Amino acid sequence: MGYSKWENFEKVIQKAKDACKNAGENIDNHFPDVRKMVELGSNSERSINDIALTRYACYLIAQNGDSRKQEIAFAQNYFAVQTRKAEMVEQRLLEFERIKAREKLSQTEKQLSGILYERGVDSHGFALIRSRGDQALFRLSTNMLKKKMGIPDNRPVADFLPTISIKAKDLAAEMTGLNVQSKDLKGQSKIETEHIDNNIAVREMLTKRGIIPENLSPAEDVKKLQRKLDGDEKKLLRADKKKKK
Repeated sequence: MGYSKWENFEKVIQKAKDACKNAGENIDNHFPDVRKMVELGSNSERSINDIALTRYACYLIAQNGDSRKQEIAFAQNYFAVQTRKAEMVEQRLLEFERIKAREKLSQTEKQLSGILYERGVDSHGFALIRSRGDQALFRLSTNMLKKKMGIPDNRPVADFLPTISIKAKDLAAEMTGLNVQSKDLKGQSKIETEHIDNNIAVREMLTKRGIIPENLSPAEDVKKLQRKLDGDEKKLLRADKKKKK
């Protein structure tokens, strides 16, 4: 790290330990005291005190070191770049999860539509049942929910919902599909009541944990998100091809 005197570097280590403790971490887990053998001029060895460092400890030392030193500046830049990479990967995973949740909801609703069609409910009836279910889940009509979340009239609500809301809709739809078959429900009225009850049950589960579906902020248009991820993937493929050449 560019320090010529151990006592000066030890001060940096102490600052790093303080930062570790203030962050709620156990210092001994990241800065354990160890012993090591060093060679003496007479071809003998002597045991001296030393400190083993985890990656996190190295990060804290770099952050608390003298940035005028080239080694410290390099380490600070390295950890900053790696942190940003980790953030980007995490964000990409969250975006991918949301896209998959939306695809799963579409599949569930398609299956439910097929089940209902066999029991006397046409596409118009299915749309009404789905809308009543949304109203039970969000306590708002579809139009009111779209207005509150700033969703275009010609777009499905689910394309702008956060992941947890998409999964909530999917769970309620799965429950309806299962119960319609197990209870052998027929006709729009009975199935609509079943779907409303399932959405109410899902809402109660969420609200008990302090999650109010209609108060969650809207998410990025899932179609726009898919185009962005597809574009990123193409860029990575082109970059990979250039490396191979």
